[in-house]
Amino acid sequence: MKYILRHPLTRSAAWRSQRTSCNPRFINTLHQPGDPKVASRRADAPFRLAIIGSGPSGFYTAYRVQSKLPTARIDMYEALPVPFGLVRFGVAPDHPEVKFCINKFDEVARHPNFTYIGNTPIGSESLPFSSLLPNYNAILLSYGASKDKTLNLPGESILSGIHSARAFVGWYNGLPEHRNLNPDLERSDGKAVVIGQGNVALDVARILLTGVDELRKTDITEYALEALSGSKIKEVEVVGRRGPLQAAFTIKEVRELMTLPSVGFEPVPPSIIPQDTSTLPRAKKRLMDTINKGTKSYPLEKNWKLSFFSSPTAFLSSSSNPGQLSHIRFEKTAPVEGTNGDKVVGTGEHKDVYASLAFRSIGYKSEPISGMIEAGIPFDEKKGVVCNTLGRVARPTPEGDIQVPGMYTTGWVRRGPTGIIASTMMDAFDAGDNIVNDWLSGVEFLGEQGDVRMGWEAVKREHSNIGLKAVHWSDWDKIDKAEKERGKKIGKEREKFGTEEEMMAIV
Repeated sequence: MKYILRHPLTRSAAWRSQRTSCNPRFINTLHQPGDPKVASRRADAPFRLAIIGSGPSGFYTAYRVQSKLPTARIDMYEALPVPFGLVRFGVAPDHPEVKFCINKFDEVARHPNFTYIGNTPIGSESLPFSSLLPNYNAILLSYGASKDKTLNLPGESILSGIHSARAFVGWYNGLPEHRNLNPDLERSDGKAVVIGQGNVALDVARILLTGVDELRKTDITEYALEALSGSKIKEVEVVGRRGPLQAAFTIKEVRELMTLPSVGFEPVPPSIIPQDTSTLPRAKKRLMDTINKGTKSYPLEKNWKLSFFSSPTAFLSSSSNPGQLSHIRFEKTAPVEGTNGDKVVGTGEHKDVYASLAFRSIGYKSEPISGMIEAGIPFDEKKGVVCNTLGRVARPTPEGDIQVPGMYTTGWVRRGPTGIIASTMMDAFDAGDNIVNDWLSGVEFLGEQGDVRMGWEAVKREHSNIGLKAVHWSDWDKIDKAEKERGKKIGKEREKFGTEEEMMAIV
């Protein structure tokens, strides 16, 4: 049966969804006059929603559904024992204000119709995705982007000293997956290169250059502090393949680096960065002016620089230490005529940048959950997103997109790993509105009309048979309290547990 989007879309909303749909012809499937009507549902009809992932997109969607459908029963599944996803493990420790949204998430989780089920990965090796299908009216995929994009360059996967920015951020933020990353910060050359020019790249540079005494005031992990206290990194070079106007970082992150004590900024050559910024859009004008202004002094005890029009071609070692990164080869690039600098091409001119530590910061990607494809949920491997139109999971066909009943998506797995928490919130509100509107208007969901789905009450029987120990919100309260007590002893807001075993020991 072919499903259509029955609710009015603004032009801008339709345009946004076209970018994330796997089929650009989806607009042809929007509601047209004369489409058949379906029976509506009562607002108090039993409704069970499963949310996979406990990051901001999942919580904001839950909040939206709660506010519009108060009787809805929502079960949130999380692979780790602890909640909050990117807010806990991705936000830089010196940006505590970004984490204030956790207060709202805690309010959502304490709703009487909400159940948190942590320590429960969804997939063939744990709780099968198929276990959810007969027990919910709808499933929201909001599990984010847990893998890294790679450069696929010679030496990238075999030389030591090369890390992904995601792994480094997870390491200093206490993500168990990267607890044992142990980047070697004590190499004698004292230089690190970050490939990529987004905000995460500047987060990496800032953490490497910030004084340890300043970091002690944050919730950065103690093991990361110990490693950073012995760091010999004195210079960080942040490299992009395009020009300064195409850089993805924002002025806030640049200003923070510019104002770090005892850290200088190497001036960008005038031939590369616009000197007359009066005709630029306001945001770009401010950014270019900040880069042009630089720091009061250079060089200082520590320094950083922005390099543009440089594309990496190989990671290389020295003959004396063949297993360790020694230098990175870059090819100079040039803008393609008529593209406003958005596209570049290699010039054939190469240069070597010597550094024993490199971070790849070119983006994250999502992967399908095991069992998801078998359940009929289409996934675009190239884009790394669930195929969807405005968050409604939709299967592309030559005639247009066919909505998959009861399946929705939001966050990075919907639109790709871009945007900040505020944009994630709006994306989640769209998803919540679509779920509620579809439900009330009678659109087909999982199961037959009138079915009463049991949700976690039914799933937990299989959950216990597998041998998993579910972590509920009261258990998270215990972990949260223990982390804060650990932090208080050393003058911090909290000291996170770095392994799942430590977390589960508290439960």
